[in-house]
Amino acid sequence: MPKLSLVVPVYKVQGYLPECLDSILGQDCTDFEIIAVDDCSPDGSGAILDEYAKRDDRIHVIHLTENVGLGRARNAGLEKATGDYVLFLDSDDTLSAGALSAIRDRIEATGDPEILIFDYARTYWDGRVRPNLRADLLKEKGPDTFSLAERPQLLDLLQIVWNKAYRRDFVTRTGLTFPPGYYEDAPWTFCSLISTERIAVLDRVCVHYRQRREGGNILKTVSRKHFDVFDQYQRVFDYLDAHEELTEWRGPLFRKMVDHYLTILERPGRLPQDARAEFFHRASADYRARVPKGFTRPGGGRGHKYGMLERDAYTTMVSALAAVKLRQRVRTSTRTALNRSKRGAMGAFYQSQLRLPLDDNLVLFSAYWSRSVSCNPAAIDAELARLAPHMRRVWAVRADNAERVPKGVEVVRVGSRDYWSALARAKYLVNNVNFADSVVKREGQIHVQTHHGTPLKTMGLDQQKFPASTDMDFEKLLERCDRWDYSISANQFSTVVWERVYPCSYTTLETGYPRNDVLVTAGAEDVRAARAALGLADGAKAFLYMPTHREYQPGFTPPLDLGRFARELGPDVTLLVRGHYFYGNSPHVDELRRTGRIVDVSGHARVEELYLAADALITDYSSAMFDYAVLDRPIISYVPDWDVYSAVRGTYFDLLQEPPGAVATTQTELLRLLASGAYDTPETTERRDTFRRRFCEFDDGHAAERVVRRVFLGEESLPPIVPFDERHHAPTPAQALELVERA
Repeated sequence: MPKLSLVVPVYKVQGYLPECLDSILGQDCTDFEIIAVDDCSPDGSGAILDEYAKRDDRIHVIHLTENVGLGRARNAGLEKATGDYVLFLDSDDTLSAGALSAIRDRIEATGDPEILIFDYARTYWDGRVRPNLRADLLKEKGPDTFSLAERPQLLDLLQIVWNKAYRRDFVTRTGLTFPPGYYEDAPWTFCSLISTERIAVLDRVCVHYRQRREGGNILKTVSRKHFDVFDQYQRVFDYLDAHEELTEWRGPLFRKMVDHYLTILERPGRLPQDARAEFFHRASADYRARVPKGFTRPGGGRGHKYGMLERDAYTTMVSALAAVKLRQRVRTSTRTALNRSKRGAMGAFYQSQLRLPLDDNLVLFSAYWSRSVSCNPAAIDAELARLAPHMRRVWAVRADNAERVPKGVEVVRVGSRDYWSALARAKYLVNNVNFADSVVKREGQIHVQTHHGTPLKTMGLDQQKFPASTDMDFEKLLERCDRWDYSISANQFSTVVWERVYPCSYTTLETGYPRNDVLVTAGAEDVRAARAALGLADGAKAFLYMPTHREYQPGFTPPLDLGRFARELGPDVTLLVRGHYFYGNSPHVDELRRTGRIVDVSGHARVEELYLAADALITDYSSAMFDYAVLDRPIISYVPDWDVYSAVRGTYFDLLQEPPGAVATTQTELLRLLASGAYDTPETTERRDTFRRRFCEFDDGHAAERVVRRVFLGEESLPPIVPFDERHHAPTPAQALELVERA
């Protein structure tokens, strides 16, 4: 049997669950088991648990068939625990390094206490860490073990279950279980503390308590479920009634009850406005029914509030809180004035347009900071024209890029009156990046964030860990992300990343990437047309080279000797190069351009057409690899600076260990792969298949249709994802030529 059993209830935490599990599995103490309870989570949390369990036999997963709530999910895990001690960890929190060793050592040093209490710290999205304000109560002074009567001030710790290790035989003997409902920690915590005879403390932060910016916390939820607190304290006092030997705790627990009720009443954002009086009257009834004889109210303002509860003086309480609300209104009006002054900088015209009604049939598109008509927004635009032709589709484009707009596309130039009017009045705004800070999200507007690639490199809040890669204002970033209503995802991997690094209250649509639809649906003529547009002859081999941007380089310099590439691979090979801009250090570059051996496609608007034309992709850390994999064609990872890139920017997985195909770390190695054909072997095909199943999960050719039907047409029943093994994709150039010749 393990020394420690960690019970981890899991519900809608896919963005945080891997970090939680990794924090446990990475402990230097290995004498533990994890009982992970999937509380019928509707997201990918259950699949994440199963994947971890395959890799580590210390993880035991329980999949509940219905959602039962946090307390009963913990009970399910508790029933399966076999360790000497049981710990509870919420699945969005993490253990600090060395926590389990410290807990184990302290248990042994104090002679196996029934409860060990340890410290925690609150962690925030912006990197702040706030210590427990009552950490002083955990100072290891006096006897190693003691009863609560010797240190009753421990009741003033936050009433939580996950800052303690419980000896399992003690839990069994006392019959402790978690009740349903909100505030389920209160009866467990109080009843266990007053029942034990041997408590020990550990003055060390063992848990990092995540303060989620959005969701995941009942304390930030306006709901009548906060009335559950009355049932929880009924359980506490029922326990006291059943244990006469614990009568001495009625006074202290009565005080904890009243303080808890007052906290719920005083904190904004918990009780619905029309439920506050009812809550107060119920709290008052509990007060009068449970007040111990001879109870002395605390002094000062707190004692005054106790008195109002005792008298059931709701009107007086409302008046007492009015001053607080007034101060809050003053602060709010100050913020409002500040926001208005900022909007004033946008110009009177935009403000006037914001006062006009929304146009329910107007859609404003933008891509890559309004540089082009492309990517996922362009694919959604095309599908919208097919399924909802009554809608007016407008693109925001910068003036210096206007000449690149395809014919027939309605354009508003960024900064013009038409642009500000469209921003103010369009019902729908679709972008693959964020709109500017100055854009106001109106009530009723719908913002669709399509993203523009599956992330290998760290994104959003994860970039805080790699400060050399960015000077981003993360608070401003999240304010922009707060405008999102929908976030489009191409795979479960991306969903998990986006929900963690952009913790805002949007809805994720796992539809696949709309721009990749053509990689599934294109036919032989489409492939041949894409090649002809680039001047590629039938039978010629074309490699598409797409290196990504590097923060530590001032511009795009291909880490490839283009002249050597041409010499060694011969006249039948063409290199399509796509970068931020193109230049080479070889004296043969200009001649190679003229002969068509090297084609600069950096300015090509539709990268999907480049994918269709190429026989294989050469890239490094670009998200192009995830899209190109839809075609099931060879992908070569040319990563000569992997150590530098992964250290400076950070990545979500090791590309050298989990590549989509062949890997080269030097130019000589790359040329050898290409010349010999070793980039396309059964081994590389197997790697690509694994990669495709993970990252091309939803790309079945119907992504744009799903987005349009869900967002613009309001349909809940969407075309199902075509099973992976039943999907087709566009033919290769060789297959396309053969099909056309047959026809």
